[in-house]
Amino acid sequence: MSVLKSVLEGVIDIHIHTAPDIRERRLDDLALAREARRVGARAIVIKSHVVPTMDRAWIAQRATPGLLVFGGIVLNPHVGGFNWIAVETAIRMGARIVWLPTSWAANERRRQGKSDGQEAVVDGKPVPALASILDLIAEHRVTLATGHLAPEESLVVVAEARRRGVGQIVVNHPEWATIDMSIQVQKQISDFGVYFERCYARNVGGKYEKNFDRNLEAMDAVGVSSTIIATDGGQIENPAWSEALAEYIGYLSRAGVPREALNTMTKRNPARVLGLDQAVAGQSCLASAVS
Repeated sequence: MSVLKSVLEGVIDIHIHTAPDIRERRLDDLALAREARRVGARAIVIKSHVVPTMDRAWIAQRATPGLLVFGGIVLNPHVGGFNWIAVETAIRMGARIVWLPTSWAANERRRQGKSDGQEAVVDGKPVPALASILDLIAEHRVTLATGHLAPEESLVVVAEARRRGVGQIVVNHPEWATIDMSIQVQKQISDFGVYFERCYARNVGGKYEKNFDRNLEAMDAVGVSSTIIATDGGQIENPAWSEALAEYIGYLSRAGVPREALNTMTKRNPARVLGLDQAVAGQSCLASAVS
């Protein structure tokens, strides 16, 4: 067994970027799926900021027996923002995660000196179009992810999502430079039973820096039971996906994180987020859902 396979056997990564995209990526959907199967991963989730990925995931899974491949939809302007029909269609086609705005979130765009972002929270409440999408997510038992919202926005949306019955919620990379969620706020939002996705690296001023030390501190402060280890990989500036994930897990292991804790963060928690057994059945229904 190769070193990579011994480290990555059975892992699930819920955040990987692939080609085709509007920026260069290391691997396309099929190449990533082949690599994930080669190293023994159980499942991957492919993500795009600009197009839905559940249909691409369906194709990649059919081309790569032995691996589960999932996708979802990011509610950036490219799909109409908080577009109920786009979300409903994506879910019917097998989407497992609905991400709130990312690179075009109002928070992100304001930090770039722009005013054209997608507003999720106005006057302390989720905008009406988002509220109806939360109901849809709750009804179909898929996962809500907070995207690049500001910490105070995430608190509002998570509270409302829970009130409306959303079961699985992921706070995306709280350490991301334009999110920068403090440990204090993470502890506050953890009371809602969310998962925190802690990724390999973050982009600071156009350059990527590893998050290992910062993530380990957050795991210690907030807890392993609410943590999901992911890469947010696929950039040409970062190592290949499998190498990045193995490096990340290796760092945590050398830092003294027990194997059971690593299994919780890399296998059990992401499996819960994907509702894995239900998702497998859902993916097989893609063709009938649109016939």
